Amino acid sequence: MSAPSYDHIITGMGCAGLSLAVQMSASGLTKGKKILLVDRERKNRNDRTWCFWEVEPGPFEPIVFKKWSKAQFHSASHSALLDLSPYTYKMIRGIDFFSYCLDIISKDPAFEIRYEEVEEIGNNNGKAYCVAGDRTYHADFLFNSILFRKPNLAKGEFYLLQHFKGWVVQTADPEFDTEQATLMDFRPSQKNGTTFVYVMPFSANEALIEYTLFTSDLLNKEDYHQGLSDYINHVLGLKNWTVKEEEFGIIPMTNHRFKRKNGAILNIGTAGGRTKASSGYTFRFIQKDTTAIINSMHRSGSPFGDHYGYSRFDWYDSVLLNILSHKTLAGDRIFTDLFKNNATGRILKFLDNETSVSEELGIL
Repeated sequence: MSAPSYDHIITGMGCAGLSLAVQMSASGLTKGKKILLVDRERKNRNDRTWCFWEVEPGPFEPIVFKKWSKAQFHSASHSALLDLSPYTYKMIRGIDFFSYCLDIISKDPAFEIRYEEVEEIGNNNGKAYCVAGDRTYHADFLFNSILFRKPNLAKGEFYLLQHFKGWVVQTADPEFDTEQATLMDFRPSQKNGTTFVYVMPFSANEALIEYTLFTSDLLNKEDYHQGLSDYINHVLGLKNWTVKEEEFGIIPMTNHRFKRKNGAILNIGTAGGRTKASSGYTFRFIQKDTTAIINSMHRSGSPFGDHYGYSRFDWYDSVLLNILSHKTLAGDRIFTDLFKNNATGRILKFLDNETSVSEELGIL
């Protein structure tokens, strides 16, 4: 069954798809347009969290759940309280993000939402299409954020997983310092590979505790549970605690050169290579990419006007992935040296791909 044509289609209503839709609306690009958003299901629970750092307030500042100006770093050989200035470390809860974006989209008559499984995307007669449910939808441009399959790796390309299990923990007694987050704690066992925990305190009695690994394979469910329990009981030393919420996520860490443009299709988010290969950070890179797309559409009517080539930062990421994949050096040692020997603000700037060559030489 065929369906009406649209000006734009956005496949996937995660961070990248909804960020683009909201910024299109805010910038006036939706006026007089028909835009279809397609995802397999409505997101109505808090199943993920985005953490990132910014100097100035960003487009989603109204829904920042918590922010910190200081953070702890720990490893077996080094501990420090990090001054994050000029940055602020911020956290957005998934449910708040989805609700905020959908509220904006619902008030813009340009948008139509369909909850159907996207089975295929492609090009036909100069237009893009997607097949979802029993219909084929066509548009002048399609923005795709769905990673349909693991990419085929070329020589020199690596593919690791950042996988994490998080618990929102509530304690009977005040246990957490709300002024300090824990950015990375490598004191848990490294037997499974690069392993760390971060702690995001919401209040003196509540925090998100995330057990995270950079490895090629996932753990058994029981191993994540054990890792979190051991950290809470033995590293933090908490005595009386309960789990209020939990989340689980997998982020690909790869230097694979994802195809950005395919005919009238522009891949965005992780599917467009917007995940930082060496850290898994995605949120800020999506926002910067969204701004570039919006600017291009304002200038030329096309989303393809800006350069999306690879840079020296991709080479830095490849070096680290090579080291982690071949276990040339332990990941906890690499990050310990990085934070021990450099100003925190410069590290965060480097991880945002915004340092100069001279700054990078000082870091490396």
